[in-house]
Amino acid sequence: MTTIGYIVGSLSSTSINRALVEAIAKLAPEGVEFREIEIKNLPFYSEDLEADFPQVATDFKQAIADVDGVLIATPEYSRSIPGVLKNAFDWSTRPYGNMSFSGRPVAVIGASGGPISTAAAQQHLRAIMGHFNAIVMGQPEGMIQMTPGLINEHGEITNDGTKEFLTAYLGAFISLIERVQKANA
Repeated sequence: MTTIGYIVGSLSSTSINRALVEAIAKLAPEGVEFREIEIKNLPFYSEDLEADFPQVATDFKQAIADVDGVLIATPEYSRSIPGVLKNAFDWSTRPYGNMSFSGRPVAVIGASGGPISTAAAQQHLRAIMGHFNAIVMGQPEGMIQMTPGLINEHGEITNDGTKEFLTAYLGAFISLIERVQKANA
């Protein structure tokens, strides 16, 4: 069983990035499980909180450790990643020297209504993950323009080309996870 944890960089109850990840999960082959790694309850990072490390932050770090790879779906806010996502990443590096993403396979994807989707946010996110020593999937890049009806009421991708791309994207990420597992065996 391969377990993919996913982080959605939006707290919105109607997040198109959450809808995208849930649709990708429906494309997963047998033996691949998706599990959300929640960020909504993390407090704003402050060094003052490290003396009594919050349980929710410990749980967040453990959730990353418990999966084989992490898929991060980010919206783009003001040409970068949302603050709530950056806050989660700050917690992932604490206590100092204990970086949760180090050596972990990571894939980045994002959806928006615009034609360049989340390109700028994804570039920032890749730079952050590089600093964390994550093993970030380089290709294919997942910049999805969310058009009306792309995901139906059952949470399924309706466009055959997009479905084919996302299936290949997921396959590439699973292959990366397997290569990392083999190298670490």
